[in-house]
Formats: sequence, C-alpha cells, structure tokens
Amino acid sequence: MAQTVIRALDVSKKYILGNNGHSEGLRHLVQNFATAPFRWLKGPATGQNREALNARNGEHKGREVPEPFWALKNISFEIKQGEVVGVIGRNGAGKSTLLKILSRITEQTEGRVEITGRIASLLEVGTGFHPELSGRENIFLNGAILGMGRAEIKKKFDEIVAFAEVERFLDTPVKRYSSGMYVRLAFAVAAHLEPEILIVDEVLAVGDAEFQKKCLGKMQDVARGGGRTVLFVSHNIAAVLSLCTRGIFLKSGRIAFIGDTQDATHAYMSDGAQQGFQIAFEETDTAAGDDVVRVHHARILGPGGAPQGTIRVSDEAWVEVDYEVLRPEISPRLNLHFCTEEGAYAFASIENTNCPRTKGRFTSRMHLPANFLNGKSYMISIYMSSFRPNHVHVELRDVLVLSVVDDMDSITRQTYNGPFPGALRPVLHWEVEAA
Repeated sequence: MAQTVIRALDVSKKYILGNNGHSEGLRHLVQNFATAPFRWLKGPATGQNREALNARNGEHKGREVPEPFWALKNISFEIKQGEVVGVIGRNGAGKSTLLKILSRITEQTEGRVEITGRIASLLEVGTGFHPELSGRENIFLNGAILGMGRAEIKKKFDEIVAFAEVERFLDTPVKRYSSGMYVRLAFAVAAHLEPEILIVDEVLAVGDAEFQKKCLGKMQDVARGGGRTVLFVSHNIAAVLSLCTRGIFLKSGRIAFIGDTQDATHAYMSDGAQQGFQIAFEETDTAAGDDVVRVHHARILGPGGAPQGTIRVSDEAWVEVDYEVLRPEISPRLNLHFCTEEGAYAFASIENTNCPRTKGRFTSRMHLPANFLNGKSYMISIYMSSFRPNHVHVELRDVLVLSVVDDMDSITRQTYNGPFPGALRPVLHWEVEAA
C-alpha cells in the first residue's frame, strides 16, 4: 500500500482585511525581521500571535480591529506517494493559499500539515530566482534551496538547460528574461532535480503550445516513471483531465468535492453553470483590476437584449463588459476566452476596434452570431490586457456561464439528428460543382 506523503488535517488560514496579507510571503517575512528584529526573537507574528498584535495596534491607534477573512476553512485530505492530484476552483477559492501552506511559504492559522519527502514548488514565474544572477547561477541556487548538492545539480545541469531552451542566455541575468524564458527555466529546475513532491501552480498559463505539451509530458514522467507525487493547480480542465488521477475542487475556501478527476471536474463545471450569466463590482476600489483599468459589470445578453444565460444554437447573443479606464496612455483592450464544459478551449477573441480610450467609463460588446456555438455549456473568462509589452490588468477566470441548447430548426442540422462533435458549430461557405 502506497505511503501517505501529504496529510492536511482541518487546515484553516485567516487573513486580516486591511493588511492585504503582506506579512505572509517570504519577502515580507525578511523585511519584517529587518525592521523589527527584537520582536522576532520572540517568534514571528503568526496565528494567535498575529491576532494579538493586530488587536494591540488597533487599540493604540484608536481604530476598530479589521475584519478577519478565512481564505481556507477546515481543509482535510490525504495524498499518497505517486499520485497526481489536480486542484481546481475559481479565483479566490483558496488554491494558491493552500499551495503556499503546503510549500511552507506561509503558515496555516489552524490545523496541521504533515509532509514526508522533499518538495519543489513552482508557484509563480521565477519563484526562488535572484534577478541579478545568471540563469546558470540560478540553477545552482535553486538546487541548493531544494537541498541538492553541487555534484547532484551538475549531473542534471545539461538536461535542465536543454529542456528550458535557454542555452544562448545561460550567462545572462534572469532579470532580462522574458516571462516565457523565466517559467521554462523555473519549471525545468523544479522537475529535473528529482524532488519527491512537485507542486505546480498554473505553469501552463505561460509559454507556447509546444512548451505546454513538454510540461505535461515531463510531469507525467515525474509521476509515473519515478513514483513521485505531483500536485497540479490549473484552470485548464483538459490538462487536469489528461494528467491527474484525482481531483480536489475548492470553493470559497472549502473542499466542495474530492475524488475521481472526471467527477471533480464535472462538479466544478456544474457549479459554474449555477453561478449565472452576470457579475457586478459596484465600487471602484472593489472592482477587478489595477491602477490602469477596472471591470465593473459583465453580462450575457440574449436575442432580445436582456441578460440571460441560456440561448439556442440558432440564436445570436452578446457578451457585454462595463469597465473604467484609469490610465488611458496604457490603452487596455478587452479579450474573452471561451472554454467548453469538457475543459477544452473553444476560442478566444481580442477587441479589435479603434475606439480611443480616454479616462472614464466604457462598455465593450462582443457579438456571438447565430449558428456559431455548439449545443454545450461554455465558461467565459474576462481579461483586460495591454501590449508592447504584454501585461494583463484584469484576470477573471470562468466568471460567466453560457448554456447553448440544441434546436432542431438550426440551419446547421439540415436532416441530421445526431450529436455534433467539437466546440463550435459554425455555418461555413460551401461550393459544389458538377464534374
């Protein structure tokens, strides 16, 4: 029987709203130690100590103590050696917080975590890299952080460089790397230095299709060939289905489902179908985005122009997004991504108008023509991006759900009554000539 390598027992994590969780990361722990070393001799302000410290600060300043927010609540599960487990859930579900706790980057407020084996974590692009050091030096630095000896790192060095495809830039400081180069090298180090447990968060979100395929293949090799354990967080449901043997579906900081991957992804997609066809952020300071642009409302409009979440194949529809431009010189643009209920990408569309972006409120609408979508449910993600350089200002994944009902009067059907394969079902131009 396989050994349990990760065990979480009633793990909860509380943040104090108003502090923005800034004391939780490694960088902030170091900064706090540097600015108040004597306080840290008594132990870091985590758990109950932090609560007491916040309360004292609130009393001294004559302000009400900020509200607590539970990012995770009563999380319990076990992962066996050699398992590949997918963690899925929407933005704010607690996925990244859970991985940071398992990676010992932050500490849980309540509960216990037991881990057997050496962990390599890839949670953000360039995690553990020193920007001033070269790619070569960072390979050895990362290896040392993972507890590897120099000889062990040298043995894998050529394989890491070949996988990352950064030979030409090996002696260049990584601060000059593109985000794609960063993540290729970071993933190569984490995957090749043979940790017993590999934790990966959204590595497939960066890089081209060929690199994503390499990542999936390498993670499969890591798990199946070496009997090592992989914990994989992704919004790419197709990748989770192809790679993982079990799934954990997180919702609002709690486990909504744990079990077979197919059942977990079905629970995730079904939950999305209940979430509806519109979202709203009324206040600017709570709207999704940054100091460049913020999204206030998004909705699906049916054939009559009213918000609705269900249309027929033969209906047209619109996706409408209201947003506020705060820095017009950046020229942010809306783009929408559609994913099927099976987790496959259907398509993405980037706004292609020439409307000037002054400071203020705007509404963008994307038209979905009739007889374009298939009879499925689609999860819609909303992004606001700028280019040259590429930067994502708003990232709202799977926030709208559109259900498309098959109808027999659709002109794509003609006399065929069976199911149509594929994510789309467009009406295309055909020509027929007699021989």
